[in-house]
Amino acid sequence: MSGVAELASTATTKAARAHARAQAGTMTDSMPFVPARTFPKPPTDAGALTWAETIAGGRYTSRVVTRGTRLRLTDVDGSACAHLLLFNADQPWERLNVADTVKVPWQAYLSTGHPLLSDQGRVIATVLADTSGRHDLLCGTTTRRSNTEKYGDGSLHGPAAAGFELFTVAAAKHGLSPRDLPPSISLFHGIRVASDGTLESVGNSGPGASVDLLIHIPTIVLLANTAHRLDPAPEFTTTNLQIVAWESPQDLDHVPNSDPEFLRAVANTNDYLSARGLK
Repeated sequence: MSGVAELASTATTKAARAHARAQAGTMTDSMPFVPARTFPKPPTDAGALTWAETIAGGRYTSRVVTRGTRLRLTDVDGSACAHLLLFNADQPWERLNVADTVKVPWQAYLSTGHPLLSDQGRVIATVLADTSGRHDLLCGTTTRRSNTEKYGDGSLHGPAAAGFELFTVAAAKHGLSPRDLPPSISLFHGIRVASDGTLESVGNSGPGASVDLLIHIPTIVLLANTAHRLDPAPEFTTTNLQIVAWESPQDLDHVPNSDPEFLRAVANTNDYLSARGLK
């Protein structure tokens, strides 16, 4: 519909209502599926799905998920970058601690079995599966200033919205303020440390790469899909990020990590849940 025709179709309240209702049932390549079981290609029984959504580049989403949720993130077209923050849904002052997520497992490169730890020494989530292998625990997300300098506009509603701007709005939906936002992790855009200590981008691994996270405590998930801070592309080219989550509590008994540091963090988590009357 042309701009002039669309204006004419919404010139009155009655016409605007008719125009809006005519869009009912229309699907785009970037929107949530409600209910989640309507997702067309479920990775498990459709009835177990609790979240299915696609986020366009430069956009964000958030959701509260329960313990035992399996969360799959997919780089649909090969240029997504999922900036991720996690908070304890019941006590949101407990949150993802990226420094401990690197330090405690003795590993700066995220891969299968890696725990995402809170600032209380507990496991918020564990990487169950990873077909990408290109992630970042070192750089954090982008800012309005950095994206404006690089792309010309890093504002929330601009064409290259920065990660911190997106996180600020996502956080507000859960009663959190900018001061509650810690450093985030980035999925699907890899960073490596060179021999001289500089950080180098190794880019994405290609279309269809995915990461599965297992959630250990009720969690607020914040996701911003925007270019990585060290993305070498001169233009903003971030593409769709797909999210699918489903109930899979049996996975809690089959986490691919037996390191003593991980087992202690799991014990801390289980002790906390038991004290709160949770399993």
